[in-house]
Amino acid sequence: MKKSIYLFLAAGLFTFTFASCDSPADERADQVEDSAEQQADQIEEAGEQEADRIEDGDTTAVVQ
Repeated sequence: MKKSIYLFLAAGLFTFTFASCDSPADERADQVEDSAEQQADQIEEAGEQEADRIEDGDTTAVVQ
Protein backbone atom coordinates (compact mmCIF):
# COMPACT_ATOMS: atom_id res chain seq x y z
CA MET A 1 0.00 0.00 0.00
CA LYS A 2 2.80 2.43 0.87
CA LYS A 3 4.53 1.60 -2.39
CA SER A 4 1.49 2.46 -4.50
CA ILE A 5 0.97 5.76 -2.66
CA TYR A 6 4.64 6.60 -3.16
CA LEU A 7 4.38 5.83 -6.88
CA PHE A 8 1.26 8.00 -7.26
CA LEU A 9 2.96 10.88 -5.48
CA ALA A 10 6.10 10.49 -7.57
CA ALA A 11 4.06 10.36 -10.79
CA GLY A 12 2.11 13.45 -9.75
CA LEU A 13 5.27 15.36 -8.93
CA PHE A 14 6.87 14.28 -12.20
CA THR A 15 3.81 15.37 -14.19
CA PHE A 16 3.53 18.68 -12.34
CA THR A 17 7.22 19.46 -12.87
CA PHE A 18 7.10 18.98 -16.62
CA ALA A 19 3.65 20.46 -17.11
CA SER A 20 4.60 23.70 -15.38
CA CYS A 21 7.67 24.34 -17.55
CA ASP A 22 7.38 26.12 -20.88
CA SER A 23 8.95 24.27 -23.73
CA PRO A 24 11.36 26.14 -26.00
CA ALA A 25 8.71 26.11 -28.72
CA ASP A 26 6.23 27.80 -26.37
CA GLU A 27 8.81 30.43 -25.46
CA ARG A 28 9.54 31.14 -29.14
CA ALA A 29 5.81 31.39 -29.85
CA ASP A 30 5.48 33.90 -27.00
CA GLN A 31 8.37 35.94 -28.39
CA VAL A 32 6.85 35.96 -31.88
CA GLU A 33 3.49 36.99 -30.45
CA ASP A 34 5.09 39.82 -28.44
CA SER A 35 6.98 41.02 -31.51
CA ALA A 36 3.81 41.00 -33.61
CA GLU A 37 1.97 42.98 -30.94
CA GLN A 38 4.76 45.57 -30.84
CA GLN A 39 4.69 45.93 -34.61
CA ALA A 40 0.91 46.28 -34.59
CA ASP A 41 1.18 48.98 -31.93
CA GLN A 42 3.78 50.85 -33.99
CA ILE A 43 1.62 50.64 -37.12
CA GLU A 44 -1.42 51.85 -35.19
CA GLU A 45 0.54 54.75 -33.72
CA ALA A 46 1.87 55.74 -37.15
CA GLY A 47 -1.67 55.62 -38.54
CA GLU A 48 -2.96 57.82 -35.75
CA GLN A 49 -0.16 60.32 -36.34
CA GLU A 50 -0.95 60.38 -40.05
CA ALA A 51 -4.66 60.85 -39.33
CA ASP A 52 -3.84 63.73 -36.99
CA ARG A 53 -1.61 65.28 -39.64
CA ILE A 54 -4.35 65.04 -42.26
CA GLU A 55 -6.95 66.36 -39.83
CA ASP A 56 -4.77 69.37 -39.03
CA GLY A 57 -4.49 70.16 -42.76
CA ASP A 58 -0.74 69.66 -42.88
CA THR A 59 0.16 69.03 -46.51
CA THR A 60 3.88 68.42 -46.05
CA ALA A 61 5.04 64.86 -46.51
CA VAL A 62 6.63 63.16 -43.54
CA VAL A 63 9.42 60.73 -44.38
CA GLN A 64 10.48 58.29 -41.71
